[in-house]
Amino acid sequence: MGFKIADIEIENNVVLAPMAGFCDSAFRTICKEHGAGLIYTEMVSNKAVVDRNWETMEMLYMENSEKPLGIQIFGTDLESFVGATKYIAENTECDFLDINMGCPMPKIAKKLQAGAALLKDVDRINEILTAVVKAVHKPVTVKMRMGWDTENINAIEVAKACEAAGVSAIALHARTREQMYTGQANWDVIRDVRKAVNTVLIGNGDVDSPQSAKAMMEHTGCDAVMVGRASRGNPWIFRQIAEYLNTGEIIHPPTPAERVEVLAEHLRRLIKLKTAKVAVKEIRTHASFYLQDIPNSKEFRMKLNQLENEGEIFELLDSYRDTVI
Repeated sequence: MGFKIADIEIENNVVLAPMAGFCDSAFRTICKEHGAGLIYTEMVSNKAVVDRNWETMEMLYMENSEKPLGIQIFGTDLESFVGATKYIAENTECDFLDINMGCPMPKIAKKLQAGAALLKDVDRINEILTAVVKAVHKPVTVKMRMGWDTENINAIEVAKACEAAGVSAIALHARTREQMYTGQANWDVIRDVRKAVNTVLIGNGDVDSPQSAKAMMEHTGCDAVMVGRASRGNPWIFRQIAEYLNTGEIIHPPTPAERVEVLAEHLRRLIKLKTAKVAVKEIRTHASFYLQDIPNSKEFRMKLNQLENEGEIFELLDSYRDTVI
């Protein structure tokens, strides 16, 4: 199995969601090596790209092994969207550009009126997307939610506007902005959007296992499934889902020792990407996900959180791995 976005061939139907604070190159390459067919960067500000903010420029870094890859952009004003997407299309090796219309966080959706806030103005969506599609030579995609709140579920209307503007794919998180990440995703909305538009449709929301991925595809008719929170500390989920969709076979979960080994590899990649000082701090968050439900992991994480030196962390990981083999 697999699918296409414009002329981009994607080898399977499992997609890594663009998660802020997680989807840097270190995490993305690990997910790719464990079976993710398509990956996105974490979102970057269109204004920060236009201003060439150095921190944002660093977020555009990618490895060739990550391809096909899309860079996700958020913002509000048309001019900055066009400027940012043109710069990225001409100066990076990304395969497509993704417009964020789903971020629910208050600092994005309320303070900046970006992300999911765009869903409140369909004409504005069409205007922005039409201009961006015209301005760049690479495919443009959208990640959206099904609406602002339960009284304003307008996913079909927004999806039709996206299709009319010429986008090449839509990823639909079947929750409202009001829900944030709580409650149950409404897969019926994905099914209804699938019937309303011909654009490639990626389903997102409550895919946390091979079985739920297959259930979503069968229920909605979407072209692919997007995995977000369930992939944190669990890159193995991509190959597990891809195999189950293709053959119906279940791949055994990783052993505790394998989890520790990939956590150590994640730390090595973070050090290379961001310096040891930054990596030591960031790996603490990742460790809490990699080591869930492993024997004595709480005590181990407490020790890890107290360490400030990468060498000490690697030694601790080695000793912990030996205890869980």
